Amino acid sequence: MITLALMSNFFKHDCTGWNACIALVCGNVVWKGAPTTPLVTIAMTKIIDGVLEKNNLPGASFTAFCGGAEIGQAIAKDTRIPLVSFTDSSKVGLSVQQIVNQRFGKCLLELSGNNAIIVMDDSEIELVVHAVLFATVGTAGQFCTTCRRLLLHESIYHKVVERLLDVYKQIKIGDPLEKGTLLGPLHTRASRENFEKGIQKIISEGGKILTGGSVIPSEGNFVQPTTVEISPSANVVKEELFGPVLYVMKFKVATF
Repeated sequence: MITLALMSNFFKHDCTGWNACIALVCGNVVWKGAPTTPLVTIAMTKIIDGVLEKNNLPGASFTAFCGGAEIGQAIAKDTRIPLVSFTDSSKVGLSVQQIVNQRFGKCLLELSGNNAIIVMDDSEIELVVHAVLFATVGTAGQFCTTCRRLLLHESIYHKVVERLLDVYKQIKIGDPLEKGTLLGPLHTRASRENFEKGIQKIISEGGKILTGGSVIPSEGNFVQPTTVEISPSANVVKEELFGPVLYVMKFKVATF
């Protein structure tokens, strides 16, 4: 039996699902969800345990822990766990990898997403706009698969941006459980503060806010979906800003 430990300091339980399915074929899973979402960790574990037991498999094959960094450290050091999957920032992931490598274990790391969509001049603009809208604003930009950079061919740049801004005006913000809502709140107050700091950094590095860029006054951690026109060489573009912020940039195809 192979034991795979899954850890997440964010709340990306989708990553747990991807890796756990593979791990359960080989052995059993021990996982620690994000410390800010213990109820989701417990609920998800109970659902999976129920499925296992209905199929005459031990529910303990999928075991969960709730807690903070101390549990993650224990998992990384435990020689009984040959493979550790970890989702978080590159900085923390490097530390995990070093600890696991010291005991000759293996790591599966998912660190800091900064996905881009490249749009050529022959693309269907409406299809592009709707795809970008969901990839950027859906889940409030809090997925590792969120689109954060939109690279547009210079010949259609203004047309796509104009259409995208029109669609952004129609976004319904509020309770994500209500029908028609596309943008819910950010995860925590700290996430909202990081969004504000990110906007300040964007402006300081020459970024132009095309729409959004502000916190919405409310009891929750709601922010405006934001699009930014900025140079691809700006440092902030190279970082993961965990929120509904999209950088739009133009390119041209070199001819030889």
